[in-house]
Amino acid sequence: MTVTPDDLDAAIRSVTNGLSQAANSDWSRAPGTGDLDAWQTAEHLGDCLISYAGLLIARPSAPRFVCFEAVADKTATPSDLLEFVTVGGGVLGAVLRTSAPDVLAYHPSGHADLEGFAGMGCIEALVHGEDMARGLGVSLDPPRDVCSRVLARMFPEVDAGDVDPWTALLWATDRTDLPGRPSRAGWQWRGAPLDDPPAG
Repeated sequence: MTVTPDDLDAAIRSVTNGLSQAANSDWSRAPGTGDLDAWQTAEHLGDCLISYAGLLIARPSAPRFVCFEAVADKTATPSDLLEFVTVGGGVLGAVLRTSAPDVLAYHPSGHADLEGFAGMGCIEALVHGEDMARGLGVSLDPPRDVCSRVLARMFPEVDAGDVDPWTALLWATDRTDLPGRPSRAGWQWRGAPLDDPPAG
C-alpha cells in the first residue's frame, strides 16, 4: 500500500476543489483547525507542505525543522490561499519525485522515508481541508483509494474493517467517532518506514 506523489496530487486537488465552493466566503470568520480560523489554517497547510519539502532537501543532522516559515500575504483571498496550498503540494511532490529512494529526513514522529512524507502531506491536506470545509459549510470528496493507502501506511495499527476509507481516516485523526471503536484522541501517524522497529 505505497503512498505516492500522485496520491498527494490527488489529495490536494480534492481539497482545493471542495474548498473552492466557498471561495466567496470570509475565511477569517470561519473556524478552521483548533484555535485557527479557516484563513490561518490554509496558510498553515501551505507552510506544512513546503516545510516537509525543506526537510527532505536539507536533511538537517540535528532533530529540528528547517528554519523558515512560508506565509501568505495578508491580503490573500481564499482563491489565493488555495493557490498557496496547490503550490505547497507541488513543491513537496516535486521533491518527492526527485529525491533518492532511500532518503530519510527528520520529523518528530520519526525519521520518515519518501512514502512517509507523501502520507504526511496527504493527511495535512485532507484533515486540515476537512476542518476548513466544516467551518465553511462545504464538503470534501477525496479519492477513497488514496484514503485507503494513507490509512494503511500512516496508521498501520488501525483496523477500520469495512468502514468507508474517508470516514476511517477522519476517525484515525480524531475528526469523527465510529460506533464501537475507541477514541483516537492523542493520535499519531507513523512517518518512519514500516520495516523499522516500532518506537518505544
